[in-house]
Amino acid sequence: MRKISLLFTLLLAAATTQAQLRLAALFDDHMVLQQQSPTPIWGWSYSTQDITIKVSWDTTTVKVRTDNTAFWGTTLFTPVAGGPHTITVKAGNETITLQDVMTGEVWLCAGQSNMEWSMHASLDGKADIDKVNDPNIRLFDVPNSAAMTPQVRGEGQWKVANPENVKSFSAVAYYFGKKLNTSLNVPIGLINASWGGTPAETWTPRESIEGNPKLLEASKKQVDDKPWCPSSPAVVYNSMINPMLPFRIAGALWYQGEANTAAPSTYKLLMETMITDWRKHFLHDFPFYYVQIAPFSGYGEVEKGTLVREQEVKMLDIAKTGMVVVSDLVEDVTDIHPKYKKPVGERLANLALSDTYGKKGISYLNPLYKEMKVEKAKIRLSFNNIPTGLMAKGGAPTEFTIAGEDKVFYPAKAVIDGNTVVVSAKEVKKPVAVRFGWKNGSIPNLFSKEGLPVSSFRTDDWTIEVK
Repeated sequence: MRKISLLFTLLLAAATTQAQLRLAALFDDHMVLQQQSPTPIWGWSYSTQDITIKVSWDTTTVKVRTDNTAFWGTTLFTPVAGGPHTITVKAGNETITLQDVMTGEVWLCAGQSNMEWSMHASLDGKADIDKVNDPNIRLFDVPNSAAMTPQVRGEGQWKVANPENVKSFSAVAYYFGKKLNTSLNVPIGLINASWGGTPAETWTPRESIEGNPKLLEASKKQVDDKPWCPSSPAVVYNSMINPMLPFRIAGALWYQGEANTAAPSTYKLLMETMITDWRKHFLHDFPFYYVQIAPFSGYGEVEKGTLVREQEVKMLDIAKTGMVVVSDLVEDVTDIHPKYKKPVGERLANLALSDTYGKKGISYLNPLYKEMKVEKAKIRLSFNNIPTGLMAKGGAPTEFTIAGEDKVFYPAKAVIDGNTVVVSAKEVKKPVAVRFGWKNGSIPNLFSKEGLPVSSFRTDDWTIEVK
């Protein structure tokens, strides 16, 4: 009994000497703070204790007091891009000093496996790893974890982009950041929160899923938790997003959707709900840019992947969103993970540079179907986002089908005529509808003259059953 009492006393003494002052995991050496913005900072210490924060870019000392749960938080106003800076936080006789803090542009990069896909696993990334030397690009990897309840502190650490640190980092995110850093000449912070196989429901707060009957029903179609990833609503949001709220970011990148092909018709609604929630909890109406899922033949007989791509086009109705199409960046449609990630990241960067940062002269908008006009036995299609016209690589435009009122689609002949495409098939005398790229694994050859692929589309709204 005396030994047990002595052990308890020693453990208690050790506990009381441990540091009580803590910061959220995002606040670490080598971090990047969003420049010229009100930036929240928070942490924990003893309850009802005075906390002081001193930053090297300002002479003012910020004072705040912990609440009765030991939480404290305040807002720092960050300077123009630059650094390195320091941030010193004091509570009683404890001090934490963050070193090598930069101010610049911070982007959250999230989604499933194609966002998670690392530099060393991508063909272009593998060739570039040894050349990486980017002291002004900082990387933060959020460890994969799931929780039924919201977590608060989080895990991870900021690292400088060098060959060792970048090899396991998201290739899409790195190439995005690399192009931003080169074009803007400011420090770039990249937060990678991605997990292969996760449906969007797992990234969305539970109350938003359960409060919408359509989303709740769609979530039930997801496969039960798989050995390699979860699928229950909110569990990834709770563990990988909630701990960083409300960290100030410039915007978010998203590459996901492959895991939502079981219920494609609600994907836009789900994403609009998720984006709205994220913006609400980050306290910032940030831009949200995403990658349309790539061609993949393995979704089954029904064109589930194409239906998700259709929903992703409709997502452009959501304010401050943008989409890049990558149908031309696939070599093997039987592989859900295209191995070239550099052009994906660079297309996202072109979108951000033009849409967020106002850079001129960059081609960044993919052509989208606009309208159709029936001309006897032909249909003429027109498009948005074709400033100098259309082109087909390798011959006539491919992957067009056409149907009459019987709703039977036939392979179609397509001819570029100025800024339009004229489609016909000898089997269809009175056409009413056209589809383009309407297979899960379609790789069409129609582009804008700026070299950006036309997104798949259909002119009809006929019901397609998904089982």
